[in-house]
Amino acid sequence: MSIRLYDSLQQAVVDFVPRVPGHVGIYVCGPTVQSSPHIGHVRSALVYDLWRRWFTHRGLQVTFIRNVTDIDDKILDASEGEEWYALAYRVELEFTEAYQALGLLAPTYEPRATASIVPMQNLIARLVETGHAYPAEDGSGDVYFDVRSWSRYGELTRQKPDDMEHAEDAPARAKRDPRDFALWKGAKPHEPVSAHWESPWGAGRPGWHIECSAMAARYLGEAFDIHGGGLDLRFPHHENELAQSSAAGHDFARHWVHNGLVTIGGQKMSKSLGNSVFARDLLATARPAVVRYWLGSAHYRSTIDYHEGALVEAEAALDRIESFLARAERRVAGTRFADAPLTVPEDFAAALDDDLAMPQALAVLHETVRTGNAALDADDVAAVATAAGAARAMVAVLGLDAPGDRVADDADPARRALSILVDRLIVERRSARESRDWTTADRIRDDLAAAGIVLEDSPTATDWSIDG
Repeated sequence: MSIRLYDSLQQAVVDFVPRVPGHVGIYVCGPTVQSSPHIGHVRSALVYDLWRRWFTHRGLQVTFIRNVTDIDDKILDASEGEEWYALAYRVELEFTEAYQALGLLAPTYEPRATASIVPMQNLIARLVETGHAYPAEDGSGDVYFDVRSWSRYGELTRQKPDDMEHAEDAPARAKRDPRDFALWKGAKPHEPVSAHWESPWGAGRPGWHIECSAMAARYLGEAFDIHGGGLDLRFPHHENELAQSSAAGHDFARHWVHNGLVTIGGQKMSKSLGNSVFARDLLATARPAVVRYWLGSAHYRSTIDYHEGALVEAEAALDRIESFLARAERRVAGTRFADAPLTVPEDFAAALDDDLAMPQALAVLHETVRTGNAALDADDVAAVATAAGAARAMVAVLGLDAPGDRVADDADPARRALSILVDRLIVERRSARESRDWTTADRIRDDLAAAGIVLEDSPTATDWSIDG
């Protein structure tokens, strides 16, 4: 076994070697909970769920941390008419609901920023003591990271400080350099008192970047394996995390992994364009397994584009897999092949070992389904069982076997109506066969086949499926 991943810091695909044999520590930047989750949020969360599942399948014990940023400028700005902490908690629940609907595994720990204020203050104090941070001289209570004090600043995104955008998280007038970023933000008169904590520099609240550095160290230690997040977080968030943690003496993350973004009809998704697609709307258009399949079907580092009809192909692909597994289960039931082992094919494993190459892994899954369907047509029960065992193993690794998902599918009005009509025709066909009216029985079967409905007769029942 040799898992390889693309390290954004090294800008190369490298071998993954855990710091602690048999264990992997992963920190993923979770949401800033000021508004409902959109398609980009859930795509990113799914990527790291797939990484986690694959590490686990390969026998590694995973400690998976995904934080919740529940205090931030954006949250305070969005909380008009509502307490900021009430807004944050309400939106956090929306994220949790979306994650659960898509079958994402719960994090080992999911810390909120507001529960780690003291570790943040301790980290800031350490940076001040070592000369890498300074309190503002204007009496505002702000504390800034001194980017000029850290010679490696810019190493993650391969930028020189002079070429970087100015940090806009605090007034430049109080900074030594406009690129210096806020570690602590002094209390402002218009902000609620509940959003302030006492500190050596005065009442205030943490800056965004220091939150993740402190929480990563608190839950994974000063050195861990993987830091993940969306490509849009590389600068300034991850660049600043790396600088402040390294300047404080932490080894921090050995590898940096970033997932690609989601576009809408070829355009970048943004509030100003009004083209955001929210998770709840996406999940209203298709059952969760289909959404999960589509979001995970492209390589995690690529950009995916959402457009009208984007989920149609995913629905058809998943139906082919599920139809085969249902047919195979009926065929092998009661035979000596019913307990075939669930083992992923070597080609599937090789694809996921190679920087989580999902398109290649799914190609193996679909080839297995084609082989299994051919075996069903030939009534080769042993081959059916082997293919079904491999397909089930792959589906489980990819998290496409979410419990209750088919119930949601049956609850769809169109599906329910189709079931009623097909079941009624099956009853009519059964009556015709019992009366030896073979002409009527064959006509019903042929009419259904023409509509893409395949019937499978057994000694006790007739099952149907949509021919994919």
